[in-house]
Amino acid sequence: MAVVSLRLNKDEENMVNFLSNYYEQDRSSLIKYSLNELYEDIIDRQAINNYESKEKKGEVKFVDSNEVIKMIKQNYTNQR
Repeated sequence: MAVVSLRLNKDEENMVNFLSNYYEQDRSSLIKYSLNELYEDIIDRQAINNYESKEKKGEVKFVDSNEVIKMIKQNYTNQR
């Protein structure tokens, strides 16, 4: 396990302390949580960009809920 030393100015330290108290997590857990959230944001952004790229190429389409319900009912009827 790596140990990371982090230098914070007074305002940053106050933010970390405030968030630590607010979320009821120790500072280390709070920073790990924040890193995971930032990483997930990158993964989400990549997935969105990938979808939008495919959408521009016409490789995907939006299906509204009424179509989904119709497909489910049709599938259910065919299975009987």
